Amino acid sequence: MNNFSINLKNKIVIVTGGGSGIGESISKLFSDVGAHVCILDINLEKAKTVAMEITEKGGSASSHFADVTDQGSMLKITKSIFEKWESIDIMINNAGISHIGKLDTTPESEFEKVFSVNVKGVYNGMFAVISYMKQQKSGVILNMGSVASSLGLPDRFAYSMSKGAVENMTYTVARDYLDYNIRCNSIAPGRVHTPFVDSFIAKHYPGKEKETFDALSKTQPIGRMGKPDEIAQLALYLCSDYASFITGSNFPIDGGFVKLNT
Repeated sequence: MNNFSINLKNKIVIVTGGGSGIGESISKLFSDVGAHVCILDINLEKAKTVAMEITEKGGSASSHFADVTDQGSMLKITKSIFEKWESIDIMINNAGISHIGKLDTTPESEFEKVFSVNVKGVYNGMFAVISYMKQQKSGVILNMGSVASSLGLPDRFAYSMSKGAVENMTYTVARDYLDYNIRCNSIAPGRVHTPFVDSFIAKHYPGKEKETFDALSKTQPIGRMGKPDEIAQLALYLCSDYASFITGSNFPIDGGFVKLNT
């Protein structure tokens, strides 16, 4: 008999970039198993929409404007969440941006933008919650990495840099806070079909949307892109008590992209 069932009742969860894509799926799935989800997004209207959809289904969620590149803003938001709920149990650093370019086609301004969101943003998210988790002597941090941290993707110089940093920040945070019962892991998705992917293809490959989508899908040996819900399911497991022995690890979820393409 299978008794596997995840329950996050009364857990307070923060999801950055929770207003769309993978973050939206994570927010909805975590609320489905009882968590109160604090949806942080730079697009407040999207965050409000997801929070409303959750509450209309009987779940518990709140929406918050957040610029992950602004540490002061992140500190203020997490302080208000902790003061209201008296706990921050799970922090999911999901907000991020992509970028196309080799070393010599990546201007300094674009490099700094990617670094600011994907690296500093994850640092700010972890920095903003770590004192509360230390105080509680418990907590889970989950960072959104990428297969780009494991191999050289063409034309993804700045993006690969940022995701390599996310993976290694994950390892050091996991090691440094073992004594506080704080777990820290990362997920490394391959290509996942989100509205961001559709808009990205439309912007960079106008008139070639279908063939570009098909070509990108086929780079996964499994033959398709991942679904946001599939990433959310792994996130849920890693943030649950079933994963209590897992910390300091990076989990590929990529349709075989890394191991079967190399």
